Amino acid sequence: MEGQHTRTYEFILAKWERRVLPRLAAAMPDWVVPDHLTVLGLLASTVLAGAYMLSNRNIHWLWLANVAIVLNWFGDSLDGNLARYRKIERPRYGYYLDHLTDAYSTLAVGVGLGLSPFMLLSVGLAISITYLVMSINVYLETHVFGQFNLGYGRFGPTEARVILIVLNSLAVMWTDLPFRVHGIGATLFDLVGLGAVAGMLTLLLIRIAKNLRTLAALEPPRRR
Repeated sequence: MEGQHTRTYEFILAKWERRVLPRLAAAMPDWVVPDHLTVLGLLASTVLAGAYMLSNRNIHWLWLANVAIVLNWFGDSLDGNLARYRKIERPRYGYYLDHLTDAYSTLAVGVGLGLSPFMLLSVGLAISITYLVMSINVYLETHVFGQFNLGYGRFGPTEARVILIVLNSLAVMWTDLPFRVHGIGATLFDLVGLGAVAGMLTLLLIRIAKNLRTLAALEPPRRR
């Protein structure tokens, strides 16, 4: 779901989603409404967090995690498309609910990963916090520029889900590639997570600097 703002982003899989999601929306039975899909996305993110935590007992819970990732994408990506297809949009309601549920899902996944045997809790929380700060910046941009620009580079939520599925599958079929850094145990998940945090922070700082330059030009300081 979304608000009445211009959306601009061009992720790697965006063109594919623009072809697939409208077709899925058209195939939805009449009794399915956008809120059902939003709830599905929420439940899937909760199951995903639980599956990561249960992987402490058995690594094969990661297969359930992969299923939950797909269901989360389905519900989170399709709710707004279904509303647009049926022309039943509720812009303010959708904008509020969509981003509130995104925040919950982000935190659930970060904590779930951090409580799994594959990622340090500090890394999982760092990913969640950084992503939430980036989201806050997007919401502020929407207010001051009237444009909803979700994209930070070419990687978005769908691309992040694909990376998680690949990592989960590698952990089950081959190895989580454990190693030690200054005496602290880490895995491939930690390495990818720290790289993601560094990349997100870099993109965020670049975007903040650009926004401040634009706003300073639009609203130059007043002289007495």
